[in-house]
Amino acid sequence: MSGPLLSLPEVARELDEAASTPRAAEQFVERRPLTLAEAYEVQRMLIQRRIDRGHRRIGMKMGFTSRAKMVQMGVHDMIWGRLTHDMRVDEGGELKLSTRVHPRVEPEIAFLLRKPLSGMVSPLEALDAVEAIAPALEIIDSRYKAFKFSLEDVVADNASSSGVVLGAWHKPSIDFSNLGLIMSCNGKAQQVGTTAAILGHPVRSLVAAARLVAQAGEILPEGSIVMAGGASAAEALVAGTWVELEMQNLGRVGFHVTA
Repeated sequence: MSGPLLSLPEVARELDEAASTPRAAEQFVERRPLTLAEAYEVQRMLIQRRIDRGHRRIGMKMGFTSRAKMVQMGVHDMIWGRLTHDMRVDEGGELKLSTRVHPRVEPEIAFLLRKPLSGMVSPLEALDAVEAIAPALEIIDSRYKAFKFSLEDVVADNASSSGVVLGAWHKPSIDFSNLGLIMSCNGKAQQVGTTAAILGHPVRSLVAAARLVAQAGEILPEGSIVMAGGASAAEALVAGTWVELEMQNLGRVGFHVTA
């Protein structure tokens, strides 16, 4: 390691520029090794830069919501990122690859909150805060060169958050614990799974979301969208593709990928 260490604001600025340019950034392990706490502080600064430009917070996304992924990454808890309104991609709309670095997509379920949520809550208390649920596709995009990164790098990079495509909202009285799902590209199934892959029941992800935002001194306000985390492996996006998720009892959601 040579030269002065980057400051946390400098790390946030570099990641912000990498996402908005877009261009790949170098890992920070050599230039500015981050603790997990510092990585979340960089994430907060990164999002504040976007808010200062007029973007608006709309919710949060959860990551590492499968036990297998936690074991793979050598971690014992989930991670999370902040969502802003500019991440919304219209259902049936278009995503341009030229606006991303390493874009991938994964199937998820989304929650819409009818009242604020934060702190240690039970699954029943978390569910009571839910106005609606929807099938959703999350576009993730690590901004690091060669798609190589540490856990801290990922957290600092806003947990690779990049885009959210939401389907129709449904009342949460539907049993969504184990809904079958198929994510396809141009009509060919690429991932087949179930919502039970999200911690055994997606509501557990919402419970964790409430706990994690409270640890950060925050609250999920009424109207927040919470992405529960991937229900399968992610697929790399290719121009000329129609990506679609079909989820049992909740319908379909999709978008076009262009150059």
